[in-house]
Amino acid sequence: MAHAAAPESLPTIEFINTEATLQDLASAVTLLFEPAPPIVAHLYSKRPYASYTALIDETEVLLSNPDKYLTLTEQLDVINAHPRIGAAKANLSALSLIEQGYSPADAAKKVDATATPSADDEETQRTLKRLNEEYEAKYGFKFVVFVNGRPRSVIIPVMEERIRNSTKEAEMKIALDDMVAIARDRLKKLSASAKL
Repeated sequence: MAHAAAPESLPTIEFINTEATLQDLASAVTLLFEPAPPIVAHLYSKRPYASYTALIDETEVLLSNPDKYLTLTEQLDVINAHPRIGAAKANLSALSLIEQGYSPADAAKKVDATATPSADDEETQRTLKRLNEEYEAKYGFKFVVFVNGRPRSVIIPVMEERIRNSTKEAEMKIALDDMVAIARDRLKKLSASAKL
């Protein structure tokens, strides 16, 4: 059995501004953006932040002007930090599980990687695996979308459309923009869970 940890909490922004090491900031950024060293290095150099919202705003500046701040390799590292849509539950963070339409209970308990999926789940997984492979073969990086709790089956037509009718440049922009939307949503969820 694999484990998906319950969503962690963010350290205070005061800690990030005054005491955090680069590794401390990396841990916080991972909760919001997945592991993305190019983002961390940039954010560390731009401290202090009035809030985590301001930290995400700075990341949005970085990711909306990637050619100004990041090499192509760094841009791809940031995009590829995100898990594949439909990845095995055991390979997803607790927040990714929830975002990809799994129940919050799956995120808070052990995830049984050997559980028998339904026939619909198996078909959805096969389709997502095929589409991920097609997308990555065409564009050279992972598909990123702000799933926002939608069922994985609803993402299939989105992927199909973007494979058929997009460009590498457009997909990179969408991926980087959606990463910011994902981070804002994660901050909202982490903030709400901290107040419980």
